[in-house]
Amino acid sequence: MIKIAPSLLAADFTALGRDIKEVEQAGADYLHIDVMDGIFVPNISIGIPVVKAIRGITDLVLDVHLMITRPVRYVDAFIDAGADIVVFHLEADEPQNIQAAIDKVKARKKRVGLSLKPKTPASTLIPYIDQLDLILVMTVEPGFGGQAFMADQLDKIREISAMLLAHNPACELEVDGGIDPKTAPLVIEAGGQVLVAGNAIFKETDRAAVIAALREV
Repeated sequence: MIKIAPSLLAADFTALGRDIKEVEQAGADYLHIDVMDGIFVPNISIGIPVVKAIRGITDLVLDVHLMITRPVRYVDAFIDAGADIVVFHLEADEPQNIQAAIDKVKARKKRVGLSLKPKTPASTLIPYIDQLDLILVMTVEPGFGGQAFMADQLDKIREISAMLLAHNPACELEVDGGIDPKTAPLVIEAGGQVLVAGNAIFKETDRAAVIAALREV
């Protein structure tokens, strides 16, 4: 089944609790929370206290996407705050520290994921692929919401989908960037299983209808 993860970056931050409750009632599966440090990406977003506050008002799976340098420093803190899935970028540190971050999340019995920027090849996942619960393919340059979908990433989605089928079929393939009812079928056809959508959901009043439309192949 296709899962939908509304991206909190597009929500109304003056009414965050309301927006979270609305997408929860509308049938969302995960809540995607982008954490940016202004270094790994040229933007700064929410951090640990906000994740903790969100955990207190929803039972949705918190899919926390760390767009930060040296994520190994913070994975425990985000788990303590309530993250169910901790996703960080393969490009954000040296391989030994990426492995250490994976080990930390698994030791805490939470799900762990790696994310790739558009220019990072799928082959870089090979050393880690059998340890992962989720792989996140970015179909925009990470750091800002509202960007256009990069269709050239569909081949990468297909490649990773085949890799997972061969080596780790339980791992979910998530896609983030420019997802809407027009691009979602392309992503699903390529093998995407969890769709992250921001503006497509939060800028509409009938969020249940949008979430239903995103699931359609």
